[in-house]
Amino acid sequence: QVQLVESGGGLVQAGGSLRLSCAASGSIRSINAMGWYRQAPGKQRELVARILSAASTNYADSVKGRFTISRDNAKNTVYLQMNSLKPEDTAVYYCNADIRQWAYVSSMNYWGQGTQVTVYP
Repeated sequence: QVQLVESGGGLVQAGGSLRLSCAASGSIRSINAMGWYRQAPGKQRELVARILSAASTNYADSVKGRFTISRDNAKNTVYLQMNSLKPEDTAVYYCNADIRQWAYVSSMNYWGQGTQVTVYP
């Protein structure tokens, strides 16, 4: 069984920073892409940032230049550094990863439980 556990959400004033972490655990053979999505009330879940490697990242236009995604392969962990936060960044942030377990040939997609980020004016 594989689990993704997020941490680092919270309440922050506009202009502030937060760092989200997501650690994958379980019978993991390899992890391909990892990413962060978010869902605001009444809106669809959207991609925030995704990382395959340090040289292969992509970001939503709304967060480019403010958010940075990174990963520590030794710890099976992905991070999202969020700077210059805005009230419109308020959402539940979900970790996502394509993970190959030892017991299976193909990778599977997993989601974390979500962590709330609230940015007040």
